[in-house]
Amino acid sequence: MKSHNFKRKQKLTYLIILLMILGSCKTMKNTEIAASIGAVGGAVIGGVIGDNISEEAEIGAIIGGIAGATVGGIIGHQMDQQAKKIEEEMPSVAVERVEEDIYIVLDKESGVYFKSNQHNLNESSKQTINKLVDILKEYPNSNVLIEGHTDNVGKEEANFMLSKFRAQSVRDYLVRQGIEKQRFIVKYYGESQPKYDNNTSQGKSKNRRVEVIISPNEELKRQAVAQIKE
Repeated sequence: MKSHNFKRKQKLTYLIILLMILGSCKTMKNTEIAASIGAVGGAVIGGVIGDNISEEAEIGAIIGGIAGATVGGIIGHQMDQQAKKIEEEMPSVAVERVEEDIYIVLDKESGVYFKSNQHNLNESSKQTINKLVDILKEYPNSNVLIEGHTDNVGKEEANFMLSKFRAQSVRDYLVRQGIEKQRFIVKYYGESQPKYDNNTSQGKSKNRRVEVIISPNEELKRQAVAQIKE
């Protein structure tokens, strides 16, 4: 009985240490702290359930959970900094942080405008995207998913291809400005994912858009792991 109680007290001590570490991560947002606690809590619970798991396995689960939370915090901080830079340099662009990723929308409101049934970038749109070029160069350790969308004018099949050309136009322009092509993935959805009312001209113009999702790449993850080993 004493051995059993000792183990439980020992586990409680590790949990307290864990919470102290997470509580000291002032650079992390509340959502990231919550996510980290959830992830680490899962590792801890998985390691301590039942009496058939060895003490070494329980401690290993706790330590592994702490390491995972620390790596996640480093990556999250890097992505927070990048999102903040986008907000500062591109104030008209909607920016959203979802888990590790950064979501931005390039549409009429942000200064990237596609005319009906066209995919070419005008000079005004290029000026807006140029600001994104500088940020992607400043933060090279990311992958970029570019998604194309259209309004509902015209045939569905034609809009599907038009959304592809719009996404490729943005990707190709970024590549011409010096961003490595291997960082990009292109997807396209035609008229199937409207965000606004396609029954109005204003809604149609906003649905002619490209969405960009910036994610940490493997190099950033390796750097984060290396940082906690130092």
